[in-house]
Amino acid sequence: MKQLQRLDQRLLPPVGDVLARIFRGAQRLRAFTIVVGVLAVTATLLAVHRPERPRSDPSLGDALRVGVAAGDSIPAYIQSGRDQLAALPGDAPTYALVSFTAYLAPDRLAPVLADVSVSSVFARVPLPKTQTELVRLGAYRLPDDVVTAMDETARRKIDEAQHYRDLLARADDAPSDTRQRYVDGAIVADQEATAYREHCSCVYAAVVYAGPAALRAVAARPETRVVDPITELQRLDRTVFLPPLPEQTTVAEPVTEAAASPGPS
Repeated sequence: MKQLQRLDQRLLPPVGDVLARIFRGAQRLRAFTIVVGVLAVTATLLAVHRPERPRSDPSLGDALRVGVAAGDSIPAYIQSGRDQLAALPGDAPTYALVSFTAYLAPDRLAPVLADVSVSSVFARVPLPKTQTELVRLGAYRLPDDVVTAMDETARRKIDEAQHYRDLLARADDAPSDTRQRYVDGAIVADQEATAYREHCSCVYAAVVYAGPAALRAVAARPETRVVDPITELQRLDRTVFLPPLPEQTTVAEPVTEAAASPGPS
């Protein structure tokens, strides 16, 4: 475990949780164009993950994308992960992306991820018809680190909701659709804050490190959807993980949004 922590501390830059509101179809607010710009620049650094071709792009060094890109077949991704896991040779440990069949609470993670070292988990508050923020939480110790990270995320969401209310208070002359986006943004952020404060069933994937036998044991548990070994991984800080959401069953596509507000800059 300590070896994994030292490895990740060298590789992962201290940037905190990555904010990712994906698949936005609505018009972005002018005040938040810096967020969109950062996401767009990040996207250009990534090589698409496909089983039949290398995951890394020589023109981008060690850049790597692991998971399901928008429009990809989820059944094909699951089958590819199973095939790669079955083909892992020997007992050399490797990183893997573990996707779950449902959203799990922090106290349910340790039994599912027994006998593997955990680097981080991915969480999202599954509000109906709403694309909530996808967050990555550092999680070496389960469930303590996830609980701590959820508490921190709840505080950030409280600040985000207040930010929307402040914008609304200054937007007397703004168009009605702009004011509605501020209202929707505050409502969603408040709901996310409440869910994380209550340590919700929100975790849908994890990045782990273990040998083939332990990874196959994780894959055999009913809570696990697929274990995707990352044999090409060289640098965690040049890797973007895109695990499928539990509700996505055919193609990776946006969650229908009831509120299409970007986060505050």
